[in-house]
This record gives sequence, C-alpha cells and structure tokens, in this order.
Amino acid sequence: MIASRRHMIAATLAGGTLLPAIARGEIFASGYHPQASLIADGVWLVRGADEAIDFTNGGAIANAVLIATDTGTVLIDPGPSLAYGKALAALSRNVTGMDVARVYITHLHPDHSFGAGAFDPAIVHALPATRHDLESEGSGFSDAMYRMLADWMAGTHVAIPQGDVAPGEATFGGRSFEIYAMDGHSNGDLVILDKATGTLIGGDLLFHDRAPATPHADIARWLTALDRLEGIAHKLLVPGHGPPDSDGTSIAQTRDWLTWLHDSLHDAVLTGKDMTEAGAMAIPTRFADLKVARYELQRSVSHYYPKLEAQLLPRID
Repeated sequence: MIASRRHMIAATLAGGTLLPAIARGEIFASGYHPQASLIADGVWLVRGADEAIDFTNGGAIANAVLIATDTGTVLIDPGPSLAYGKALAALSRNVTGMDVARVYITHLHPDHSFGAGAFDPAIVHALPATRHDLESEGSGFSDAMYRMLADWMAGTHVAIPQGDVAPGEATFGGRSFEIYAMDGHSNGDLVILDKATGTLIGGDLLFHDRAPATPHADIARWLTALDRLEGIAHKLLVPGHGPPDSDGTSIAQTRDWLTWLHDSLHDAVLTGKDMTEAGAMAIPTRFADLKVARYELQRSVSHYYPKLEAQLLPRID
C-alpha cells in the first residue's frame, strides 16, 4: 500500500507506539546498553542504531563520541533522553575512568540533544543558533518524542545549553580542538576536530551508509558545508549516523543523496506528481545500501513539497 501524505506524517510522529503493550514493556525493561569502540587515541565512538526513531530502539539512533582529557571526558551528543544521557555518563566512567566534564551538542535534533538533561547545564555547550532553536522548538520535539518513545523519555526535559561555542581553537583538559560553526542540516551545525588524532566529528552534516534526514535542512547551504568539511585536514570522519569513515565516503554519499534529492523533487513537482507519487519514486540503485532510504525520502517529501509546489507552480489567477 502507498501511504497518503497524512499517513506518512503520522508515521513520522507515531514511530513505534503501535507495538503491543506487552512487547513495549519487555523492550523498555531491557534498558539502554550503549557500547563504546576505541577509534583513535583517547577517542571512543558510541554507535547509534541505523534506523528511524522507534520504541524498539529507544530513540538511540545517533552517534555519540567520548574523548578523554586530563580533567574529564568530553561528550559530543548526549542522545535522545535523560536515561540515555545517564547511560553515557556511566559508560564514560567505564572507558575513560573519569566523569563527563564537558558536553557538546552538535545541533538541535532530539536524538542528539535531549540526553543533556543528565548533566549540569553549566557544562553543556552548543552554538548560539542551536540554543535559540532548542528554546523555540524544543517543546514540540519533546511532545513528539514522548509520543513515540513513552517510558523511554521518563524525566526528560528540554535542557538548554548554558555555554556558547565560538569557532576557533579551544583547549579543554589539556586537549586541543578546532571548533567550526556551520549550517545546512540545521541553522547551527557544530563540527569539532580533535587535533591530537585528526578525528573530525561532523554531526549530522555527515551520514554514512544511511540516507540523510532533512527536517530543518537547506540543501544549498548543506552542500557548501560539505565542501568546507572536505577542505579540513583530517584522518578520520565521524558522521552523525553510520560508521566512522577514513576515506571521505560519508562526504561523497551525503553530497550525492542531497543533489539527487534536490533535482528529483524539483522534477517531480514540475511533472505533476503529487506527494504520494513523489514519495514512491524510484531510488537509484547506487543508493541501495543506504539504510532507511525510502523512509527518509518520504520524510523529505513532507518537508519540501508544499513549498516547492508554491515556488515552482505559482497561481496564475
């Protein structure tokens, strides 16, 4: 069955809430069990599930990064909920032997940001644009996350970062970072380079082996950000979703998908396709290995189509 626009939007909001109550209880009882993999000296990656947000994964779909410093762990992206943030705090103690001493949020989306409530707000940092967007849109995100994830979200609130991040060199606990302020996936996309290892953490400007999500995206600005990322000397890329990348595949994949999406949606509007037809269009075989490609295409249709129709098919009366 091809979903209608209403069904596509409902699916985006409702997630896994249609699971039987017994199944939901069994899944929730297992709790979060994040695992950390050493990817560079003093840098651990906590992989998110390569899936859509759903009750079965507790919303833990985004990557997080732990970086050891002399005064504590730097955590980049604390995940979707209070419970997940607490699980990352415990994981930090296990892998670095130290508590989380600083938290960076790369952008506003709740799978990356809502776990910040597990930490002292004074140590949570983000770009000013991210703080602004969390203040204006956080409550709506919270409603949707509680609807999708129910008990996983217990006690979770929208934690507003107290520290503003500025581009340039930053030092914490004897470890040097280069901070970049970009945009395109959202109004504020924080990128962090760990200078000691050349690990470049790109947040959701980068998707690897997973189709990019576009709820707040400006594709032209995003493509510009990818060009900037490509020009930064690095040894390893950490995307917001998907495995780490040592050869730039994540930049190429993200650019390719966004360019195809932009051109395909414009063509769909100009050839008279409605939203349902656009969401069902053929996806090129070169994207066959990208996780959740159909799901993200349909979400992108819901994000862009009404505006594109108004722009490309103006009223003539």
